[in-house]
Amino acid sequence: MTGWDIHPTGVYKVLSDCGAAAKSMSESGSAMQGNLEEAASAAGTLTSQYGPYTSTAGLVGSALAQFVQHWSRDLVYIAMRASKSLNGADQATRAYMAGAVEQALNAQREAAKEPKVDLPGVNKAGDGAKGR
Repeated sequence: MTGWDIHPTGVYKVLSDCGAAAKSMSESGSAMQGNLEEAASAAGTLTSQYGPYTSTAGLVGSALAQFVQHWSRDLVYIAMRASKSLNGADQATRAYMAGAVEQALNAQREAAKEPKVDLPGVNKAGDGAKGR
């Protein structure tokens, strides 16, 4: 006996609701990324008054870039954690309903593992990441 008392209809209702919320969060995250880039571009640039005359991101653009750099790992982690949790609950419930309790336990165990976040272009040696 596992001690589980699963009501599949309730589980799938919660998974459906959570999936819709996760989709909305994903769409908002994508929109935010585009909006931040647009805002940084519209905020202007700094131009040297002495040659060579090159432009770099302005103060607001630089601050927005730092914001994205600081929070991007956490935002990706949240998305991956939510996905693993939803998929794990689905797989465990399906296995439980099929009478495969061992398979349900394995699905639950796998879903509980920490997701690994590997962002492109991030220096893995000295980025201060906590191993996510």
